[in-house]
Amino acid sequence: MKCAALMMAFLAATAASPMAGAEDPKETQALLAALPQSKLTLLDGVRQSAKGSAVPISAKFELEDGKLSLSVYTAEKGLSVIPEKNVLQELSGSPTENKWEPKVEVFKDVPHVARSSQQLTLMALGKASLVQIIERVEKSQSGTVFSVTPVIRNHKPMAEVLVADKGKVSRLMQPL
Repeated sequence: MKCAALMMAFLAATAASPMAGAEDPKETQALLAALPQSKLTLLDGVRQSAKGSAVPISAKFELEDGKLSLSVYTAEKGLSVIPEKNVLQELSGSPTENKWEPKVEVFKDVPHVARSSQQLTLMALGKASLVQIIERVEKSQSGTVFSVTPVIRNHKPMAEVLVADKGKVSRLMQPL
């Protein structure tokens, strides 16, 4: 029974948009307006999150209680350790301070475990790190990268990268 519930949660997480709350145009515009307050780039947060064997598996800027937050999901034991033996967690905190000091939340709830398990699996299947993907997009695209999420497209691991430029959002698909 637990297996069936976990599978249903996994399917729901894989069908969900990575920016579920930001699909609201008002929320998206509020996020875009807040991005210039950040003293860090998404790339800075991803690099800082890669400590020891921890590997970043997704990252985004978001609004929490109306304030800008930088969130990076990591697999603490790396990409070669399966999700059920790994530590799937979120590092999040304000990027508006001189130093980013994220709080760490280890995922225990089914939706977060399912979503981060999928992201871990997709990153393990790919050949590129989040750092490489963000660097690739920053070289080819103007604007601010504010989200990178592993997704499945046409049966292949891809990264959906969101870029803010002049009040507009571009969604770019990048091979992992």
